[in-house]
Amino acid sequence: MEEAHLVNSPRRVLGFSKRKEQKPVFQDSDMIRSSTLGTEQVLGPKPYEVYGFVGSISTVVATVIFLIWAYVQDKLLESIGIGYYPSRYWVLAMPTYLMVTLVLALAFYIGLNFTATPHPTSLNTLFDEYSREPGEFAPQMEEGDERPIDPISDIDITRFSDGMFSSSDVM
Repeated sequence: MEEAHLVNSPRRVLGFSKRKEQKPVFQDSDMIRSSTLGTEQVLGPKPYEVYGFVGSISTVVATVIFLIWAYVQDKLLESIGIGYYPSRYWVLAMPTYLMVTLVLALAFYIGLNFTATPHPTSLNTLFDEYSREPGEFAPQMEEGDERPIDPISDIDITRFSDGMFSSSDVM
C-alpha cells in the first residue's frame, strides 16, 4: 500500500501520493484530527458550525413568529387555534427596550474604558513595566570598528518630538 503524504498550508491540507494518475485530495485543516496512534482521521462537522447553523435557523424562525404575532389580527390567530399570546403592547416595547439596553451597554463600555485610561499628562502613558531605555555602546570601541545592532528599546519622547516637529534632522 502506498503511503499518502500531507502538505500543510494556511488554508488547506493537500494530500497526494507518488502515483501520477491520482488527483490531489483537498481537505480543510479543521476536518483532520490526529488520533493517539499518529494516524489521521476525518471527523464530522465541528460544534461551532452546528451552533452557528442552529442559531441562524432559530433566529429566522423567531423573527417569523414575531412578525406573525405583530401583524396578524386576533381573529385569525384564534381561528388557527392560538388563543394565548402576549399583549400587542410588547410589539413596540420589546424592541425598544432591547435597543435602549444596547445603547446603554455601549455607553457603559465606553465610560469604563475612559475611567481605565490614564490622564494624558500622566507618565503612565509614556512608561510602563516593559519600557526600555536605549543601551549605550562600550566606550572602548574605536572609529573603525563596526558597531553592533542596537538592542530593542523605546525612543525617548523628546527625541521623537524633535524629529517630528523640528526642521533639522536630529534622528
